[in-house]
Amino acid sequence: MQDCIFCKINKKEMPSYTIYEDDFVRVFLDIHPSTNGDCLIIPKKHIVTIDDVDEELMLDILKVIKKMRTFLKEKLDCDGLTIVQNNDYGQEVKHFHIHLTPRYLKDGLQHTFNKDHLVNPEDVYNQITN
Repeated sequence: MQDCIFCKINKKEMPSYTIYEDDFVRVFLDIHPSTNGDCLIIPKKHIVTIDDVDEELMLDILKVIKKMRTFLKEKLDCDGLTIVQNNDYGQEVKHFHIHLTPRYLKDGLQHTFNKDHLVNPEDVYNQITN
């Protein structure tokens, strides 16, 4: 895709701080990191959502996530890793990608929720099973 920033990074038409690469994917540091070491895994092939990821690529991505977890813990001494993947809504760049966010005990990131948005799990179960 011509205007895709991630495709341009894969073609080396745009710079990146690549920390891992294989035949299928590239891992590079996020230019707007949430924490120290925040990075993205992208396929080298232009794919928009998870619906278009074949099993072979998904398996490679999972292997890379495990490698990156070990690598980031060793190099950055992080306390954990948050893994996020958005599709459609919330997906700023329309190229499948996974955010790997190293977590630190004092990083200030919080998982919060709004009590006004709580739903009854039974209602959701009935909605998706009927």
